[in-house]
Amino acid sequence: MPAPTSTFVRLTPRALRSYRFFLLAALTLNVTPSMEAQTRARSASQAQNETRTAHALDLARANPLELRAFLARMPKGGDLHNHLVGAVYAETWIREAAEDNLCIDRAKLSFAKPSADQHLCGTNQVSASTAFQDQHLYDALVDAFSMRAFVPMQGVSGHDHFFDSFDHLGGDGTDPRHLGEWLDEIATRAASQNEQYLELMHTPDFAHAAAIAKEVGWNYDLSQLRTALLSHGLRDDIAAARASLDRADVLRRQREHCGEKGEAAACRVQIRYLYQILRGFPKEQVFAQTLLGFETASADPRFVGINFVMPEDGYVSMNDYTLHMRIVGFLHGLYPKVHISLHAGELAPGLVPPEGLCCHIHQAVEYAHAERIGHGVDVMYEQNSQTLLKEMAALHVMVEINLTSNDVILGVTGKDHPFPIYRKAGVPVALSTDDEGVSRIDLTHEFVRAVQSYDLHYSDLKQMVRASLEHSFLPGASFWSAHDAFARPVAACAASRPGADNPSPACSAFLKGSEKAQQQWELERRFRMFEASN
Repeated sequence: MPAPTSTFVRLTPRALRSYRFFLLAALTLNVTPSMEAQTRARSASQAQNETRTAHALDLARANPLELRAFLARMPKGGDLHNHLVGAVYAETWIREAAEDNLCIDRAKLSFAKPSADQHLCGTNQVSASTAFQDQHLYDALVDAFSMRAFVPMQGVSGHDHFFDSFDHLGGDGTDPRHLGEWLDEIATRAASQNEQYLELMHTPDFAHAAAIAKEVGWNYDLSQLRTALLSHGLRDDIAAARASLDRADVLRRQREHCGEKGEAAACRVQIRYLYQILRGFPKEQVFAQTLLGFETASADPRFVGINFVMPEDGYVSMNDYTLHMRIVGFLHGLYPKVHISLHAGELAPGLVPPEGLCCHIHQAVEYAHAERIGHGVDVMYEQNSQTLLKEMAALHVMVEINLTSNDVILGVTGKDHPFPIYRKAGVPVALSTDDEGVSRIDLTHEFVRAVQSYDLHYSDLKQMVRASLEHSFLPGASFWSAHDAFARPVAACAASRPGADNPSPACSAFLKGSEKAQQQWELERRFRMFEASN
């Protein structure tokens, strides 16, 4: 009896490969239309949700309270211009001063340490806990530590009161062991407003670095100055900065019950730091602290960049500004991976002579290679401002917009603010808080203010929110294929719905290799959920 025959048995390997190809093609013809229909339906649904959400914003803008409620729920991406100390509310400072058994100087409305021997408060001083029984003292402290109830008067401007608030907190202030509590407060506030990422400006203790700088002295040969500072042990301060953040991170996670069942939403707020340099000091100290900032950011990935702070109109800040920008530029050449954001153009006519408005933003971009500019208020007073705007747009230099801060410090608001000009010129922008504790605001407040002042629409807000993560200093490639164009994802994720629960294997691999792209993916997920809820 002949052996039974079978088509599959008789197929040669080549014929079998051809058969599999045709079989796959047939299956594809059957499946693809269904998949494409599902994709089209999903895209149409998302577009409808986005349109409905945009309409909801237009309806809410008629009532400030409804607008606030709408924007509080809206995803906001990241706050990239946020001073850690300035973000803590006055009530926290008072409570922690009482916990630390500090005294309050009634005349100065500032904290002081009790006597070392008898642990008693001095003349015209009372225990910080007294504020809880003395409402007038409590109110006076809150007002001194913030812009609450402030009214400009002869000789005291909003600018003066704002920066003086840090003097009230300085000196014999609360113990830095509270750093983890401050992080928890800031992260909890961010989570309640649907923020997911913070870059906090932070100044680790640099007393040792300042002492080395004083000993070494100034040298216009920056290379020699750097060598001298390093040889005197400048890098020793890095370990202390890292240890301080380690302790703070542990305390924050404990308070938020991270990793436990029912952990706080604040656990999901990612925090990174910008090393904050105080530019109002002698040039050798500014150089030493800037060098320490670059060194620390190179050693600890939690520090993603550096920034300069203190009033830009101060004598040293103005007199040494060009030198400071050249210092940053010099160190950028040695530490090219350390990111740079700079306070520049936080000035207004009358605050400094007209020639003082000439070129701070320009020098920050050209000399210091700033990737982001904080404030940038005086841009239209700078020389060749239109050329500068075109350069910033071409280089994708983002501006961190702080509307309330610019109002209370500089008196610049509405049409006098360059926010619309930056947008018109194609310069990327994102809203930020600056010092939310001192200003008594939050990021939602800034979104409300922007919508009311500049008639922004949902698409405008969405663009700025996406820009906040696009210009974050998180490591890794962007999720988007073109810089500041949020239409198409990178090729690896082209077949995946942004923010979906099940990205393709190629997209998953890409996301795994980029912290920035992971945050951008999460933002798209939050947008999808938010828009579906409206």
